[in-house]
Amino acid sequence: MSSAPPRVLVTGFEPFGGESENPSWLAARLLADGSPDTEPRVTAVQLPCVFGAAIERLRAAVAEHRPELVLCLGQAGGRTGLTVERVAVNVDDARIPDNAGAQPVDEPVVAGGPDAYFAPLPVKACVAASRAAGVPASVSQTAGTFVCNHVFYGLAHLAATEHPGLRGGFVHVPYAPQQVTERGEPSMSVADMATGLRAVLRAALGTTTDIRATGGALH
Repeated sequence: MSSAPPRVLVTGFEPFGGESENPSWLAARLLADGSPDTEPRVTAVQLPCVFGAAIERLRAAVAEHRPELVLCLGQAGGRTGLTVERVAVNVDDARIPDNAGAQPVDEPVVAGGPDAYFAPLPVKACVAASRAAGVPASVSQTAGTFVCNHVFYGLAHLAATEHPGLRGGFVHVPYAPQQVTERGEPSMSVADMATGLRAVLRAALGTTTDIRATGGALH
């Protein structure tokens, strides 16, 4: 008898910053909708773009669905491909208010928590897998200091303190084409995002030791 497919939780955010949609949620939902029994069983959960509340929603989703792997997604307008985040830092420093009007400045995500966490995923193998699937991807050294990094750090801290053995990480996606029709900024179709993210999930589930490949940055 074959074993059951691994349980995967994928999160995306609600729209923020005046946008009418968020491609991270569109991609998360597409991954869940196209998850057959022979592939990872993907559950998609939307997170509020709100400091504090986003981590609480994530905590509740992990408790409810008991995933083996969590992949959180966020929008990074201006980036040209999928970017797999390497480091989550313990700081909230919001350039704009969140969707509840909060704008923390130089505050910790978790008081007394470690300064940073490295993603417990094979980051470079995930990047290579997306590229092999025909979707541009790269390593990112920063998830920013807004709600995306807040959730990334919250996920890592949750795994370190409440759910030992839980693996997870964060991937930023570009704008979707419909968001930039009048702005001329880089974009990627949600279908292509989902293709790359499926490859990322397979690499994350099947690789325990990351590959050695260049993925650094000069600045």
